[in-house]
Amino acid sequence: MIRHVVVFTWSPAADAEQRSSAVAALRGLREEVGGMTSLVVAEDAGLSDGNADTVLIADFPDAAAFSRYARDPRHQAVLAEHVRPHLAGRSAVQYEA
Repeated sequence: MIRHVVVFTWSPAADAEQRSSAVAALRGLREEVGGMTSLVVAEDAGLSDGNADTVLIADFPDAAAFSRYARDPRHQAVLAEHVRPHLAGRSAVQYEA
């Protein structure tokens, strides 16, 4: 299994509606793109200063499934329309779990 973890820090210019729309679009990837066995998209609980704003954790049965997801045009459209315009920073890791 491949686990894909992404943390997003939104731009200070991104308002609550834009952030909410991005989170909703990311959550929709399971239905829109598929290929994953689980998907969690959550906003930071605000318990520590300096944290990122949002996390995405997706599990895939294998590296090939992750690669299909990563290249899928619907995934790329969510990034282009809902994420990148409001992003200040992003960090990701994929690992075998």
